[in-house]
Amino acid sequence: MTAMTSDASQPVLKIGLPKGSLEAPTLDLLRKVGYDVHVSSRSYVPQIDDPSIEAVMFRSQEMSRYVEDGVIDMGICGHDWVVENGSDVHEVCELEYSRATAKPVRWVLAAPEEGGVDKPEDLAGGIIATELMNTTRKFFSDRDIPVKKVEFSWGATEVKARLVDAIVDVTETGSSLRANKLKVIAELLHSTTRLIANKQSWTDGWKRQRIEDLALLLRGAIAARSKVGLKMNVPRASLDAVLDLLPAAQSPTVNDLRDPEWVAVEVIVDQKVERELAPSLRRAGATGIFSYALNKVIP
Repeated sequence: MTAMTSDASQPVLKIGLPKGSLEAPTLDLLRKVGYDVHVSSRSYVPQIDDPSIEAVMFRSQEMSRYVEDGVIDMGICGHDWVVENGSDVHEVCELEYSRATAKPVRWVLAAPEEGGVDKPEDLAGGIIATELMNTTRKFFSDRDIPVKKVEFSWGATEVKARLVDAIVDVTETGSSLRANKLKVIAELLHSTTRLIANKQSWTDGWKRQRIEDLALLLRGAIAARSKVGLKMNVPRASLDAVLDLLPAAQSPTVNDLRDPEWVAVEVIVDQKVERELAPSLRRAGATGIFSYALNKVIP
C-alpha cells in the first residue's frame, strides 16, 4: 500500500479507531498520550492535531477486514473479531484494556439455568443465536455436534436465550448473564484489544516506525492507569527508613534540598500500594507527601 498524502511531500498514516464500546476508552488513551482528538456525534472522521495521521472510525467487528484490505494502515479492535473474520493482518501488540475492566472478555456458550442444557452435546439438533457465527460454527463442528442452525443475533442476545436453545455471547463481568438467569456451558474464546497493521504497511519503514511509536505510547498510557507518582520531603536522618518502605522493584529519585538536612524523594508506585504506603511514610518521617496522576509510564 502506497503512502496516502495530503500533499506531495507529506506521507499520511491512516488509522482505524473503534466505534462503540471501545470508543470512549480508546479516545481517552489517545488524549493521554498527547493527541488532541475531536469526534462529532454525527461523524465517523475524528479530527487529530497531527497532519501525518488520518483517522476513521469503524465498528470493531469490521476493523480487521479494512486493515487486511489496506483501506487503513492500522487499527484497534478486539482479537475476537480478527479470529471471526479470519483476517490476515500483522498483530503489533496487545492493549490491555476493554469496555469495563483490563480483563479479557470471554465469548461463552450459555443457556437458561433451568433449561436442561448442561454441556455442548445437549445442543445437538438445537438452534444457537450469536453475533460470532463463524467461530460458533467451528466450535460445534470441531466437536462433531450437529446443531440445527447457528443464526445471527442483531443484539440483546441474552434475551434470545428464551427463544432458541442457547446463545454464544460476550461477557466481561458476567453480570448480564446472571441477571438473565443464564449459565455458562462452555467458553469459546478469550479476547483482548489488539493493535493490528496491514502487512504491506508494516514493510514501509516510515509507517512501521509511526505504528511502533504509537503502540509504545498507548501501552505507556495503559500502564499509567494503575500507578501514581509520589513526592515527599524527608529528613536525611530518616532517609533509610523511608527508602526501606518503598517497593523493592522501584528505584526512587533522591535530590538534595537547599537545607542540607533534608532531601526530596520521588517514586512511582501502584495505586493500591499508595493508599497504605503514604501513612507509613509519614510515620517514618516523610512530610509534604503528595501523589499525582500519570499520563504515561514507558519502560
